[in-house]
Amino acid sequence: MITKAGKEWLGQAKENLEDANALFRSRRYLFATYACHLAVEKALKAVIAERSGSYPPRIHNLLELAKIGEAPLTEEQQQFIAELNMAAITTRYPESLKKAAKDYSGEVVKDYLEKAREVVLWLETAPLSKG
Repeated sequence: MITKAGKEWLGQAKENLEDANALFRSRRYLFATYACHLAVEKALKAVIAERSGSYPPRIHNLLELAKIGEAPLTEEQQQFIAELNMAAITTRYPESLKKAAKDYSGEVVKDYLEKAREVVLWLETAPLSKG
């Protein structure tokens, strides 16, 4: 059974996926990428909340969150969150935005959105208890 905290984190993750989709449809690809990162981050924090029974750390590194929560990710999902982690860093800083606007085309961000949705769904349905 999922805890109240886990439900809240997953609910926010799903909202961020909706935000990412709306941003994608309005061709705001950099912010859509960032919203994908937020969605996966919050799903990973749901895993941490469920497995540890405590509040997740206030960090944003997806790889570190996956490690802390011992998230049951596939190798492909781990590779994706590593890529999304770097993309989100790039979209946060002004000196990177021009290059990022070229790197994160609609096609790339559509793929990120699909994969982020898959990761959130996977983590929502994966057994979260340790043991």
